Amino acid sequence: MNNTAHVHQLNPNAIALCSLGRWIASRHWVPATGGNFSIRQGENSALVTASGKDKGELSPQDLLPVSWQDEQLSSPHGTPSAETALHAELYRLDPAIKAVLHTHSVHATVFSRLVQADSYLFSGYEMQKAITGIKSHQQLLPLAVFDNTQDIPALAKQLRQRWLQKPLPFALLVRGHGLYAWGHSLEQAKRHLEGWEFLIHCELERIKLTGLP
Repeated sequence: MNNTAHVHQLNPNAIALCSLGRWIASRHWVPATGGNFSIRQGENSALVTASGKDKGELSPQDLLPVSWQDEQLSSPHGTPSAETALHAELYRLDPAIKAVLHTHSVHATVFSRLVQADSYLFSGYEMQKAITGIKSHQQLLPLAVFDNTQDIPALAKQLRQRWLQKPLPFALLVRGHGLYAWGHSLEQAKRHLEGWEFLIHCELERIKLTGLP
């Protein structure tokens, strides 16, 4: 075991992220090694899941240290997930973000392909209050939607442009790809992920019965 793997095995953040990753996998939200998770380690660094790892079998040694300065990413050990640049951009945009969780659930992926606009408004759901800042089911809760691309740095730039107009409420959706949710703690990120997945599932079921608004 190299020193990096040993350090990660003793890192409580790494242990907690892996435990959460296994819980997410148990919900069938990250099939076929898809998805990626990260947890901030410092102002310009995080631990990120390695590419191609089964999220249902995560261990701390499967997390890679990644650091960034400006738009440059570096990882001294292994290959982090391809979407790492988007994680880093979120950490840059909000220094309070502690964890980012990216999933590929069936419901979120199908829903993303039905939405043609660049945002979708949720309203009327009590579970909207799972998202920090939402106090009532009567509030409008927007979910930002982006087109899918293999050019993750370009997607990160789109995210920055939209964020600077108005910060996103703890999630974004990529068409045909999946959901990103984050939080100011790992526990909050989990709650946001579960809340958004629930809201998307509900809205998809409603669309089946009544059609898009």
